[in-house]
Amino acid sequence: MNKTLSLRQTGALIVMSFALAACGQKDTTAVDAPSAAASAPVATKEAAPAVAAPRPDVYASFPLTADVSHLSDQQREMLRLMIEASDIMDDLFWRQAFRDDWRQWLAGIDDPQEKRFAAINYGPWDRLADEQPFMEGFGAKPLGANLYPADITREEFDAWDQPGKDGLYTLVRRDENGKLQLVPYHVAYAEELARAAVLLQQAAELAEDEGFSNYLRLRADALVTGEFQASDMAWMDVKTNAVELVIGPIESYEDRLYGYRTAYESYVLLKDAEWSERLARFAAFLPDLQRGLPVADAYKAETPGTDSDLNAYDVVYYAGHSNAGSKTIAINLPNDEQVQLAKGTRRLQLKNAMQAKFEKILQPIAGILMDESQRQHITFDAFFANTMFHEVAHGLGIKNTIDGSRTVRAALKDVASSMEEGKADILGLYMISRLHAAGELGDIDLRDNYVTFMAGIFRSVRFGASSAHGKANMVRFNFFADHGAFVRDEVSGTYKVDFERMEEAMASLSDLLLTLQGDGDYDGANRLTNETGVIRPTLQRDLDRLTEANIPVDIIFDQGVQVLGLD
Repeated sequence: MNKTLSLRQTGALIVMSFALAACGQKDTTAVDAPSAAASAPVATKEAAPAVAAPRPDVYASFPLTADVSHLSDQQREMLRLMIEASDIMDDLFWRQAFRDDWRQWLAGIDDPQEKRFAAINYGPWDRLADEQPFMEGFGAKPLGANLYPADITREEFDAWDQPGKDGLYTLVRRDENGKLQLVPYHVAYAEELARAAVLLQQAAELAEDEGFSNYLRLRADALVTGEFQASDMAWMDVKTNAVELVIGPIESYEDRLYGYRTAYESYVLLKDAEWSERLARFAAFLPDLQRGLPVADAYKAETPGTDSDLNAYDVVYYAGHSNAGSKTIAINLPNDEQVQLAKGTRRLQLKNAMQAKFEKILQPIAGILMDESQRQHITFDAFFANTMFHEVAHGLGIKNTIDGSRTVRAALKDVASSMEEGKADILGLYMISRLHAAGELGDIDLRDNYVTFMAGIFRSVRFGASSAHGKANMVRFNFFADHGAFVRDEVSGTYKVDFERMEEAMASLSDLLLTLQGDGDYDGANRLTNETGVIRPTLQRDLDRLTEANIPVDIIFDQGVQVLGLD
């Protein structure tokens, strides 16, 4: 690399400061999920799984507090306005995920356990158990949630001659004659989005950072017009604001039918300036890291933007998709390929949420499933680094197929998200390995990253099969198992990493995923997911041991203006 000294200095800074912070990504994982490519109706009560009991205790409660004493009165008022706008996003996500009259439905649930679990899951399906219903009267969750008609089939959709039917910001509905039609989000939710836009405009008036004020105004416009690229570009130019807001229809994970349609969500965050300064310099090395990827040159021909940045935050409010089921612990946005190629991405590491998951979940899991001789390698420093480089790795590879015909996301359809998450996970670890080999990360023990990475798969695999991250985790676990990257002791039921074979498997899987993406090989990606993205019986028995030990699967938040002391 031509920036060796700077990168080595940056690595040393990060290693010295790992013990003080946290980060992460939206967590989830894979079991024996039916293929989203199936052409049968996506939801029938006859096909429903057995109704399970509600499980609110699989979530550990965590207060989303932060020090707001340094904020001005204007910034504190901004937080209140942003939380109010976030609540509107929460309502819209409920409607996309379940039904429009969700409030009346939720209020009518008599059983307190059912009501609490329904609120956590935004509906009657358990998001950490492959969307299994936990209430009587409900069948399988439609793969398209409430973004499509519940009775739609893939044949019907594929045969529909409608321009823009794969749009990010439209609902698919039936007209009075039963024919499919597109309804833009900003039309379907016009009243609610107008209210949210007013709140963002009010927040913009209070913003002390000019760039952030400009972003809020553009984002307000985007909510009511459905045109988001200008606000995404503006967000990439925001660098110095202490208060941060990510809001709108962003991720497409809720659309398990095709992976096209985005869902509303919001994060309200406070920037950790000291940590952000230490992390941000890594973005400059993306082009060098891109050139070193373990894949043929055609699959790394694009040059990632270098205007990306990497910052640390305390998140003080989650809403909508980000708050449903497993909780996000890092953000890599925007998703718009044109913005990524022009400006890169911003990577937001959510320190307090990451810290909660490490202490309440990862460490107890390692105490049961990791070989005793390797437990000393389970460290928060490595957890932080693995997650940080996962986010950096989203900027690597290519966004368009190598034949130039379309984006990778369009080519891989419903498996695009799982392929992307799998790529980011494995390339993040690969980058750490390569930089460490080159002496660029200071005095770290690479074994910490490998063992913590392995334990992290056990943590994530408990999230169920319905998510992109879930499928990616199981593909990786089984690929590692088949390549001898770890061994399981039959007596103790613990796992031990084989460091040399794990590195070899890591390079092989990196090459495979990057090639599937670059070729736009939908059939190959689907086959990999369906054949490898499953929980095998031995692993299931080991995961059951974690349940028996009452180790929580994820966290839920006590949050809001009262928790922050803003009321």
